[in-house]
Amino acid sequence: SEPRTMSAAVDAVAAGVAAVDVASGDDAHAPPPAAAEDGGEQVVTPWDVAGGADGKIDYAKLVDQFGCQTIDAALVERIERVTNTRAHPFLRRGMFFAHRELDQIVSAYERGEKFYLYTGRGPSSEALHLGHLIPFHFTKWLQDAFKVPLVIQLTDDEKFLWKSLELSEARRLARENAKDIIACGFDPRRTFIFSDVDYMCAPFYVNTLKIAKCVTFNQARGIFGFSGESNIGQIGFPPTQAAPAFPDCFPHLFGKCKKSLRCLIPCAIDQDPYFRMTRDAAPRIGGHKPALVESRFFPALKGESGKMSASDPTSAIYVTDSPKQIKEKINKYAFSGGRLTVEEHRALGGDLDVDISWKWLNFFMDDDAELKRIGDAYGAGEMLSGEIKCELIACLTPIIAAHQAARSAVTDARVDQFFSTAPRDFHAMFGDMEGPPPNPPGAGEKVSFQGSEDLVAIGAPGVEKVSF
Repeated sequence: SEPRTMSAAVDAVAAGVAAVDVASGDDAHAPPPAAAEDGGEQVVTPWDVAGGADGKIDYAKLVDQFGCQTIDAALVERIERVTNTRAHPFLRRGMFFAHRELDQIVSAYERGEKFYLYTGRGPSSEALHLGHLIPFHFTKWLQDAFKVPLVIQLTDDEKFLWKSLELSEARRLARENAKDIIACGFDPRRTFIFSDVDYMCAPFYVNTLKIAKCVTFNQARGIFGFSGESNIGQIGFPPTQAAPAFPDCFPHLFGKCKKSLRCLIPCAIDQDPYFRMTRDAAPRIGGHKPALVESRFFPALKGESGKMSASDPTSAIYVTDSPKQIKEKINKYAFSGGRLTVEEHRALGGDLDVDISWKWLNFFMDDDAELKRIGDAYGAGEMLSGEIKCELIACLTPIIAAHQAARSAVTDARVDQFFSTAPRDFHAMFGDMEGPPPNPPGAGEKVSFQGSEDLVAIGAPGVEKVSF
């Protein structure tokens, strides 16, 4: 066969990879994409991801099955034009590849209409790995490009219901994970992070009830695969993840009008069923249908048949890893597309379709020209497997070091600042911001994390009375 070039392989960068739940960042939602048991058909739900007979995820089939649309070059160029910002590599290179009404969000933005972002994480582990950071890096870019507010949901209740975790531990992990999220560079002036357990309030609960009444048990079972073994907390949870797509859940940010803002949700495509349910319910409860921008899955270090798991520290690069650990893991465990001998590799070139170092460079190397140089050289056999691993080590080491430094500066008081339900200035959360963020609350200063229908943003548009 002929050596492969970057241009011939770029569409296959993220094909056939192990899954990481980009919406909640939870390994428990990401079984390895081994062939599904029922006749080799792939299975993609919020809790189960399994590849087809070849172990790979067929993304074109998912788009057709779910009824979403692919993001084409014209939409990427349009986003660049309206934001006057170059598209993030995840968008340029097709890692975020599908959408629901993203084009309508862009059109509304062009008309001067405002929107907000919503994403989240399920806090079930102490240390995050690189895959967990993907959605937050992309969401940070979206927030900076469009200059809009963001809400981040930490589903400590979900983890308590699904995993062998004490509720107190799930709540503790929510705050610890929040430190890693904050370290991605979010601004507390237009970012609100909340734990479901801490924040739950009348406006939030009213929306969960209204959504729940729109969905029958048979529908929920069909969407999420609930069975007789599912506890009733699990069956009742989906509206809690759906509700933040409606702005009146957060009166301290957006006021009490359900249609004051549209919502855009960056997530992995396995979360699409949650938000299909949400979109179906939206007009029935008087809200806008949320728009989605959906990603492929992030590859596991050990290759397409592997899984990133907290029980196997060699399966992923963690944000707590030292430079030595990063180097050792990549050199020893990163699945290689190199050939059996140097001679064969020089003749055939590296296999870009399976090489994890190449796939990861597509996620984390900003320089398109340098990435193309590496892909062309490796695909042509001019670069060896050990050399492309060195390129990845050189790329990731400063990224992890910068994250560790930023995370070490996140104090408990800073976390409190992001969790605070003090009413915000609605208009100040949009557009350019001047100067640095304010200091976090001082020692002994009381901060409330629970929402209330009485805490309303300054200058929020329209007021709808919350009806029970």
